[in-house]
Amino acid sequence: MPDESPTRGDLAVEGLLFDLDDVLVPVHTVLQWQWAWRPNGPRLPPAHAQAVLKRALRAWDRRRWTGLTGRAPPVTPDDQRAHLASLLDGLAGRPLSRDESEAVVARFQHPSGPIESFPEVKPRLEGWIRAGLRVGIVTPWPLETARRILRRAELDDRWLLLTADEAPTAYLPAPTAYRHAVERLGTPRRKTVYVGDLFWSDVHAAARAGLRSILLDRRDLWPHVADDRIRSLDSLDEVLRRAPTAEARSAATGPESSDRADDLPR
Repeated sequence: MPDESPTRGDLAVEGLLFDLDDVLVPVHTVLQWQWAWRPNGPRLPPAHAQAVLKRALRAWDRRRWTGLTGRAPPVTPDDQRAHLASLLDGLAGRPLSRDESEAVVARFQHPSGPIESFPEVKPRLEGWIRAGLRVGIVTPWPLETARRILRRAELDDRWLLLTADEAPTAYLPAPTAYRHAVERLGTPRRKTVYVGDLFWSDVHAAARAGLRSILLDRRDLWPHVADDRIRSLDSLDEVLRRAPTAEARSAATGPESSDRADDLPR
């Protein structure tokens, strides 16, 4: 990739915050689940597994959002494990025994198998840093898991600003979590941009915390989102050069307020 590093003045931002999984590093993939289930698991049919992963991600997006907006208890690490166990049942096509489910989920949460990558991520991050932008990473994964994922992807774990090891009030997607991350990044909130892959509980949650947010929709889960949506980090600079839309400037009130049914998490 040629050096297309922007300048700080070009982008009119000072800081970039990124979600970790499926934004910077592929995590919810058929390969990772297949590895976690070995040696006893069946071979996962790719088309079926991809469909299950997409449904599960949208369901998790809804669960996190309802917890954020008070219609359900806020999510916890235990809720994340329960979500992963449910996803695993979907991949299996049947409920698994508790022992098998817990063993596979534990392996998935401590990856040491083959690692995948998004080829544009490392050069783009390095380009933004050369341009003088501050870069940070937030994740609901525990610190050691996040470090393991980043190191295996050859990314700098010093960029980690917030993990599941924080106090419950700072567990993503709580507004305090984004605010803590911005404080640690050391940039003004109005000049900090967040990039996440879940429409409601990443992008709109960050908007409620006062950040401009960009949807990185690698899986094409929300094709009807017209504004501030990209399919690759290669497109981020172009979006950052544009003024935020009215929709991007306003915090979300919830899925039920959308007039685009296809955008709602299911």
